Amino acid sequence: MSNALGVLIVCYLIGGIPFGYLLVRWRTGADVRAAGSGNIGATNVLRTTGRALGIGTLLLDIAKGALAVWLMDLTVAGLSPEMQALWTSLAAVVVMLGHGFPIFLKFQGGKAVASFIGAFLYLTPLPLFAVLLLFVAVVWVTRYISLGSILAAALFPLAVYLILHPDGSILAAAAFSGAFIVWRHKSNIHRLRAGSENRFTFSKKKA
Repeated sequence: MSNALGVLIVCYLIGGIPFGYLLVRWRTGADVRAAGSGNIGATNVLRTTGRALGIGTLLLDIAKGALAVWLMDLTVAGLSPEMQALWTSLAAVVVMLGHGFPIFLKFQGGKAVASFIGAFLYLTPLPLFAVLLLFVAVVWVTRYISLGSILAAALFPLAVYLILHPDGSILAAAAFSGAFIVWRHKSNIHRLRAGSENRFTFSKKKA
């Protein structure tokens, strides 16, 4: 139990590593929070700094989500299936909270979509793939990454329930994570309603 609690702290710290901020600072010396939407995530890095750093940020943020759940899975491997599900579900939530509220950036982080993908790619891969297909379809049609993220996150708990009928802790983590992502997109929701949300293009915006 104490080991698992310690790993939760590690999961938060892993989630808090601001790869987008670090990559942009390393490559350009700039603070990505001062450009575009002010977010440290892959979409804003792509828009403001370029394709390579945007993809790098995405992959690293996905990796940290998967790493956190994997570390917890190793730690609780000897426990009952119910306790394993509980602790790995907590790890998925905590790594997302670390990304959203990183201690390294005074608790001002990103929207946790990529760390969500990594965490649930490990924990519930089939439902995740289902909502990722929805995400791709929505972005393809509308060119709004935020809308795709919001709809995929909102429907993720339903996908988990319908596909897996999982332990209650996994379903609770899916519900919390989906709601958390929708909440973190509240400014995007306002812009979507106002018709002022940025449309996605796979390139850096020109000044």
